[in-house]
Amino acid sequence: MKNILSIIIPVFNEKDTILEVLKRAEETNLEEKGFKKEIVIVDDGSNDGTKEILEKLNKKYKIIYHSKNQGKGKAIKTGLNEVSGDFVIIQDADLEYHPKDYERLIQPILEKKALVVYGSRWLDPKNFHPYKFFYWGGLFLTFLTNFLYGQKLTDILTGYKLFKTEVLKRIDLENSKFEFCCEVTAKISKKGIKIFEVPISYFPRQKKLKKIKIFDGLKMIFVLLKYKFKK
Repeated sequence: MKNILSIIIPVFNEKDTILEVLKRAEETNLEEKGFKKEIVIVDDGSNDGTKEILEKLNKKYKIIYHSKNQGKGKAIKTGLNEVSGDFVIIQDADLEYHPKDYERLIQPILEKKALVVYGSRWLDPKNFHPYKFFYWGGLFLTFLTNFLYGQKLTDILTGYKLFKTEVLKRIDLENSKFEFCCEVTAKISKKGIKIFEVPISYFPRQKKLKKIKIFDGLKMIFVLLKYKFKK
């Protein structure tokens, strides 16, 4: 009996890339790894034409529509309520992360080394980040996470996070925006679960600036500190 990998794709205004992301996810063959794929898309209030593209795919995929933009964390939580797979991975709707890396992320699961696997951009020396402010900010948040929670991570803000579904569903996710990365890492760490990392490829967006802002980074620091001391 094959495992099912549920792929949650939170989408907000990605009309130029969403079809290519879906194509790449479809083409990624996990049969030899013993996995079938389930794709769950959450449109988070897109207003650039993305919603209209997705509406043509309603018969092919499980798609949920938010009437207004609520944030990546909320979109993931919505998607999590719809998945049926044994494992779940988050797939951004831009082209920064390639689904060909699913195999790398699955491998520690198959070897029974981990229940949670993060794909690290910085374990592959070929990768680079064109926005140095975001790069150094991410490194600081990773350092703070390791210091507070005893992990040994290199990339807490990675878009590729793979979970055993029952582990993620036991987490009470409270934050609706980009703080998801820090909240889920903090709460998993407090359960005593070690997070395994594997190197992944990374293709940073060039034409569009990152959606994450400085204020989001400050909120992430607050989240890490909050859950460290919250019972």
